[in-house]
Amino acid sequence: PSGAGKTTVFQLLQRFYEVSEGAILIDGIDLRDARLAELRARIAVVPQEAVIFSGSIADNIRYGRPGASDQETRAAAAAAFVDEFVQRLPEGYATFVGERGVRLSGGQRQRIAIARAILKDAPLLLLDEATSSLDAESERVVQAALEAAMSGRTTIVIAHRLATVQRADRIVVLDHGQLIDAGTHLQLVERGGLYARLAALQFGL
Repeated sequence: PSGAGKTTVFQLLQRFYEVSEGAILIDGIDLRDARLAELRARIAVVPQEAVIFSGSIADNIRYGRPGASDQETRAAAAAAFVDEFVQRLPEGYATFVGERGVRLSGGQRQRIAIARAILKDAPLLLLDEATSSLDAESERVVQAALEAAMSGRTTIVIAHRLATVQRADRIVVLDHGQLIDAGTHLQLVERGGLYARLAALQFGL
């Protein structure tokens, strides 16, 4: 549910705030003992609203790893289905997207953000409601791009749409800042708690 504390978890993982109680460990290391630049270099984020700056499509993707070659950039773009729409543009990857990517659709902006995350190749991927503002067709393509981004890395997903997390290895249910349940989709549905009620509303179970 909204206001449950999901986004706060992401902010703590990136150390925008310090933990006031307890500890957060990644690979057994307390985040407070990690150098901030090194920690953030190991995390890629795909936010709800993709951050696109004024420049070319290639520049926006390469923001994930500024030293990446053209070949590496295009490989990430292909994995995120960016290539699909860029090939139709007269200037291809050199196309100027305008401030905040005004010349692109919401789905296209999200795919660029996903390509950026793939190019960064960080071991931890954070997905914050990455498909929530998209129409059904855009969501289908972006979801396929996310599958490519998640391959081979630890991924933490924030989602209101349960279809996004249905196949997750472990689902954690937060409500008013409290962890109230955890398990697989089937386990949570069988328990009949908050997750099961949300699943019934969204899937008509």
